[in-house]
Amino acid sequence: MKKNPKRAILPAQKQVPPGYQYKMTPKPIVEMPTSRESGKLQGKVAIVTGGDSGIGQATAILLAKEGADIVVVYLNEHTDAQETKEKIEKQGRKCLLIAGDIGKETFCKKIVQRTLKHFQKIDILVNNAAEQHPKNQIEEITSKQLTNTFTTNFFGYFYLVSAAHKHLKKGSTIINVSSVTAFRGSKHLLDYSATKGAIVAFTRSLSLNLADEGIRVNGVAPGPIWTPLIVSTFDKEKVKTFGSDVPLKRPGQPYEVATCILFLASDDSSYITGQFLHPNGGEIVNT
Repeated sequence: MKKNPKRAILPAQKQVPPGYQYKMTPKPIVEMPTSRESGKLQGKVAIVTGGDSGIGQATAILLAKEGADIVVVYLNEHTDAQETKEKIEKQGRKCLLIAGDIGKETFCKKIVQRTLKHFQKIDILVNNAAEQHPKNQIEEITSKQLTNTFTTNFFGYFYLVSAAHKHLKKGSTIINVSSVTAFRGSKHLLDYSATKGAIVAFTRSLSLNLADEGIRVNGVAPGPIWTPLIVSTFDKEKVKTFGSDVPLKRPGQPYEVATCILFLASDDSSYITGQFLHPNGGEIVNT
């Protein structure tokens, strides 16, 4: 009888939000160890929020490998964002960096305006930027924290889709990043999991709203993924065993979510809309 896989143990570490990927140990794996690009996004333009690191960086790089030019939107993590840009340009694609707060509607309009000025079109929108603040009791969640979490995690998605909508066309795709917490809850992430649930409802509703226009809307609901969000929000002991409680007994790497996003962004998923993929290490959520 085979023994169970050994649980992952990560080095204890802690950062201040929003977290910086270049300071993490080990660094998240944002590129697939082996891959065969087929140019399935050749000539496309994609906007990726939170594209400086983690899932966003992995997604930006993978979409670029498949032929897309990329707009990387990020808050203030300039070192990580510059690394993303260099990796995209290494693929022979163009990259536009835009720094700012995704929770501000005026900034979302600016993203669209700058994208159109630089690339003349938008084909793919990946809403990924997020924040989280673990708390043990609901009373510890202040109105300010609640507002900030919803503003970044949900309003930012809504604002950017609203700003981009009239510039999308038949065949365009929108991919929203939710979380496994939207489906099974989270004891210490009450407000965060609520925003991720809102994203699920928004994605399903938006897919119906845009179906007649030929615009597909889908999402991914990752489980424990090794990103700067983890080391900047959890304590050192939590970080050490992060991801060890799922059936695969390890945290996922950003590229393992990026491959799902690529599938949903490409014509490989041409008959799929309003759906979620679940790269979560084996948790069964039955939805």
